[in-house]
Parts: sequence; C-alpha cells; structure tokens
Amino acid sequence: MRSVKRGLLTLAGLATLSLAFASTAAVATPLASATTTPTTTHSCSQAVSPGMATCFAIRRTDSGVHHFLTGPNITPAGFGPSSLISAYKLPSGGSGQTVGIVDAMDDPNAESDLATYRSNFGLPACTTANGCFKKVNQTGGASPLPASDTGWAGEISLDVDMVSAICPNCHIVLVEATSPTIQNLGTSVNEAVALGAKYVSNSYGGGEGGDPANDASFYHHPGVAVTASTGDGGFGISYPASSPFVTAVGGTSLSTASNSRGWSETAWNGAGSGCSSDEAQPSFQSGVNTGCSNRANADVSAVADPNTGVAVFQTFGATGWQVYGGTSVSSPIIASVY
Repeated sequence: MRSVKRGLLTLAGLATLSLAFASTAAVATPLASATTTPTTTHSCSQAVSPGMATCFAIRRTDSGVHHFLTGPNITPAGFGPSSLISAYKLPSGGSGQTVGIVDAMDDPNAESDLATYRSNFGLPACTTANGCFKKVNQTGGASPLPASDTGWAGEISLDVDMVSAICPNCHIVLVEATSPTIQNLGTSVNEAVALGAKYVSNSYGGGEGGDPANDASFYHHPGVAVTASTGDGGFGISYPASSPFVTAVGGTSLSTASNSRGWSETAWNGAGSGCSSDEAQPSFQSGVNTGCSNRANADVSAVADPNTGVAVFQTFGATGWQVYGGTSVSSPIIASVY
C-alpha cells in the first residue's frame, strides 16, 4: 500500500495540492465566466450521529447552471471525460483493472444511468451483461439490495460516472451498504477488495471515534489503493479520510486558462482539511511541515468545487443531467488515476 501511495504523495499533507499534471491544449467543455451566484444542495443529510457517515456529493440547483459552466444551450453542463483527461493529462489504460465504489443504500437506476453517461460521451459500454459492471450488497450478493435512497443515488451516479470518465476501460464494482454506518460501509470496503478491486473509493465520512480498530477491520488492505473524501466543511477532520491506510482526497477549483497547461487550479476552501485527534502521524508524513502532530489531511486533491463541477447523469432523485461537486468528485477520480 505504501509504495502505491507514495507516487501521489510527494508533498503529502498539504490540503492545497492539486493533481498538477503537465499541460495540454485540448479543451472539450469551455468554462464561462461566472455571471450568477450558484446555489447548491447536499445530496445527503449532513447531520451525522456517532458511528454514522454521510456522503459528500453537492449538486448544483441554480437555473443558470448551463450558462455558468458552459456556453449557452450546451447540454450537459459541467466537465465531461475529455475535459478531465485534458486537465490532468491522463493516459488511456486500465483494461482488466477493477475500481470499487462503496456507498450506502441502493440506486435502482445506477446501471441504466451509467449507460446513458457513457453513451453520451462515446465511452465503451459497461454493463452487467458484458462483465464490466457489478452491483452487489455488502456481503457480495446481487440481492437483496438495500432500500433505495434518492440522496445516496446522487452519490452513486457521481461515483460511477467519475470512474468512467477517468478510466473508461476499468471494470466497476459497486458495493451498496445496508445503511450508512461505518461498520456497514467498512464491511462493504472489505467486500469490494474480496471481489477483486485494487482501487476502492469512499466518498463518505463521519466523525472520529474508535478509529484504530476500524482501521484494522476495514481500511488496512496492503496492495490496494483505498481513497476517501476529506469532506466539504472546510477546516475539520472526517473519518475514514483520517485513517493512515487511505489516501485522503481533498478538493480544488478547476477552470480553463490561457497558459501552458491550458487550465488553472487552486485550492477549494470548502474541502475538508485538518489534524486528526485519533490517528498518529503516519511515516509518509514524517518530515513534512503539516502543522499537525498527528495525521494530517489531505494527501492529494482534484476538482471538487461545485462552481467548477462535473457532469453527472441521474434519474433517481433527479431529472437527468446534473452538475455535481464536493470531495465526492475527487475521491473516485484519484482512485481511477491509480
């Protein structure tokens, strides 16, 4: 795990880091200047009791979203695969690899919505029938699935779309926890690994408490790259992002620019960042001035600002093309970069 992580952790612990890959001129979705004040909604309730987690997906709700993020009358709004590949200068690849997505509850339209997203952007089909897509419960069964939930469905749509955007040749295994407890979500992480995922994204989090035991039970998978969102509340710690066994993924604001890279990227002030109360400083942060005596978040970041959000297709809990932000965007991006 450590050797896998170090490739992205050259400057670990700095929440302002972005994936500043080399420049490229190709731009598929121009970003217009802001002309309105965007409005957003959290896909999941942010009221979290001990032992529970919430998802970090943020959906744009303003009527001017298409003008705000793209040129007039362009659908879908938000960054699509070619823009993200351009921004981070990513190679094609991933054939034969499996990315695990862990979420709570069921999105009954996950596979059909994924098909629309991939078809719209010219990506190869990823279905149950061709063996590319698998949706299971936390014990690996195709049934019974958890109860459906429109909030978590937005998170699920976002997650599988970001895997498709960054690694279109990867297989996707979606593991749906029975409920959003750390115990059930952690059990789902174990199941994703058991099903062959070498890269597992967790776009959820809750408060710290009992973390070392949960680390050993759920998030310590040597040889597997496990990512977790740092949250969308600014300064503050979220678990499991604070686990030393995961890559804590923060967020940036991304826009096109007239420079050698073709893009401008800065820290998003909504992304979670801070010092753990429970987790000791991991060895890969030794010698890095994080300002924390314990584990510091984040390790690496990618686009998450809803003002510079990504295109997502969702029909359960929404009406088709949406624009999403939050560190729920950046965690599956980084898992798929791995």
